[in-house]
Amino acid sequence: MAVGEWRRCRVRGAGGQNAGTGPGGAGGTGGTGGSAGLIGNGGPGGAGGAGGNQLGGTGNGGAAGNGGSGGTGGWLYGNGGDGGDGGAGGKNSAGGSNSAGGAAGDGGAGGSARLIGAGGHGGQGGIGGSTAGRQSGAFGGAGGDGGSGGNGGWLAGDAGAGGNGGMGGSNTAAPGGAHNGNNGGSGGDGGNGGSGGNAGLFGNGGNAGGGGSGGSGGGANTGINGIALAPAGPGGTGGGGGSGGTGGSGGHSGLLIGDGGSGGSGGNGGNGGTGERRHRR
Repeated sequence: MAVGEWRRCRVRGAGGQNAGTGPGGAGGTGGTGGSAGLIGNGGPGGAGGAGGNQLGGTGNGGAAGNGGSGGTGGWLYGNGGDGGDGGAGGKNSAGGSNSAGGAAGDGGAGGSARLIGAGGHGGQGGIGGSTAGRQSGAFGGAGGDGGSGGNGGWLAGDAGAGGNGGMGGSNTAAPGGAHNGNNGGSGGDGGNGGSGGNAGLFGNGGNAGGGGSGGSGGGANTGINGIALAPAGPGGTGGGGGSGGTGGSGGHSGLLIGDGGSGGSGGNGGNGGTGERRHRR
């Protein structure tokens, strides 16, 4: 390769879907960006593959792949590459018993500069997979964490910002259904924001990523007994919303000159699901 040249990495494929019983396939991990030589920028990391969906019944959505790390900047001058984004978690759309959405992939770390140059940005965390299951064990997938920002050059350069955490997957089940009242499934937790990178001698610290929002909880089953004129069981409680992710830490400023990075905001909590009253049949 020529001086400063990098090769772009490939994005890994998505996981396979499953229409029967069993989980969706896992998404592949994104490749690492190539590093530069004497002068040049590091390559970006590849994005993680999405998890496969579960379409037929019991089984979880597939876990997504993580984003690859960005490559390192050149020895004399060059910026670090950006980290790849995490893949989205696979969905469970059939609503089978205790079936969860797949966990999302984490964003890759931003590449660092060496002597002079800016650090790469951290990748964004993926969105957790949703699930249609009404049972209390049917969780939305967790959102992926944001990648940390790359460090600025030893002599000069701003550090990279951290990636934002991904949103947690929601439980999409509506209230109702011809079963005794199970509780609704919970939404997934949001991912945490990535920390900002640190500057060297001169430069600003990277801003941290914000935490992802929690997913919404699902509706509960209706309480139905199935015996004529007999009282039904109580309806289930709506599922709890997922927790919001934590914001990352801001990066340190340069030792001589520079501003420190700002801390990330915490994610919002998810909404609770709808409960269902008891019924007669």
